[in-house]
Amino acid sequence: MKNTLNFGQALEALKKGHCIARAGWNGKGMFVYLNKGSSEFLSPGRTETIEGVSETLFELGNTGTVTRLPNLNMRAATGSTVTGWLASQTDLLAEDWIDLDADAAPPSEAAESA
Repeated sequence: MKNTLNFGQALEALKKGHCIARAGWNGKGMFVYLNKGSSEFLSPGRTETIEGVSETLFELGNTGTVTRLPNLNMRAATGSTVTGWLASQTDLLAEDWIDLDADAAPPSEAAESA
């Protein structure tokens, strides 16, 4: 079994683009992932924030589009997507979060081995 995390650690993994899940979830294939935001106004170095959220969590959107903030979504056991997933009190306090991508090679290493 993979190392378990608290919610803060799991949230940091989400910000890196990883998928996370609770070891205690009964549904097979359930996981939470980050849906990046979109904005036409991103700084060149991407060190600013939009409504307090780091620009690194945004993608460049088309000119004239509304800024869409990042959000957390869940893949449910049925395969459907729960848009705007919210953690329960138990989820926030749980110590059994798993980073499903923790064993994946970093993108630079994966490219070198291809």
